[in-house]
Amino acid sequence: MDHYMLLKLLHVLSSTVLFGTGMGIAFFKWITDRSGDVRAIRVVTERAVLADWLFTTPAVIVQPVTGFAMVWLAGYPWLSTWIVSSVALYLLAGACWLPVVWLQIRMRDLARVADATGSALPPLYWRYQRLWFLLGIPAFTALVVIFWLMLNKPA
Repeated sequence: MDHYMLLKLLHVLSSTVLFGTGMGIAFFKWITDRSGDVRAIRVVTERAVLADWLFTTPAVIVQPVTGFAMVWLAGYPWLSTWIVSSVALYLLAGACWLPVVWLQIRMRDLARVADATGSALPPLYWRYQRLWFLLGIPAFTALVVIFWLMLNKPA
């Protein structure tokens, strides 16, 4: 396997991890939040934070490294519309993801306190949860458009 194909494999695998982990975290956290079960919310939110550190963060790093290396090896023009658009959308997704991670950590901490004290989740938890959900919409939309751009490479 040549260098380009190895980079492409790593790029596709990391994009799959990035999108799949994001969807999985979003689904399980959203559905558990809807249950209102404080203990379950604590556990799932703790696991969401852990999954972001173990899976999403490395994928977030691998994506631009392999992407830029493939652009360089293939000799694509750096200012191609599909490359510039992909980078801009990736930065948008990252601008949404960073606050999402912060929100997840805060929600985890709030859920831990509520679970330890046997109390309900505070209104702040639910404000964070709404913002967390809303930030996911442009992030996931951006990733879907990036997939399209990578597959089609429009002029």
